Amino acid sequence: MQPETRTETFDLTPPTEQQFDALVAKLTDEERHVLLEHGTEAPFCGVFLQEKRAGVFTCRLCGLPLFHGGTKFESGTGWPSFTRPFAEAHLKTIRDTSYGMVRSEIVCARCGSHQGHVFPDGPPPTGERYCINSVSLAFTPEGERLPDKLGRGAPEGETVEG
Repeated sequence: MQPETRTETFDLTPPTEQQFDALVAKLTDEERHVLLEHGTEAPFCGVFLQEKRAGVFTCRLCGLPLFHGGTKFESGTGWPSFTRPFAEAHLKTIRDTSYGMVRSEIVCARCGSHQGHVFPDGPPPTGERYCINSVSLAFTPEGERLPDKLGRGAPEGETVEG
């Protein structure tokens, strides 16, 4: 059974300029390119492509929970794919017309970092496929604490439960 969308309230207030700059300073060149310049990592090489443990995938930049491990599935596309977000409010959709096509880009609702795209060709129960760059994510296994990169406190920093 897949986890339901969470209802806890996470603070979606964007990081201050100083916080944002400090978070960006910790990124690798590839992370910076994908997250801030809306790039894409090469297919079939992301660190989370084969990740199957229970836990929560969070935004690499700000730590906001974006997906439950239980919503991840094998799409055959070369990027980690999920059926639904951790919470609807944690992602924003932007119309993307790059590369001569129209797609729905998804970004972190708190920090605006590029995550990937959502397509209407996923499996039940949602019929959606959230196709995400591994480099845009961090993973917190079940039983460990969520990141609290902005020092905002609970529910951030709390233990991930199944």
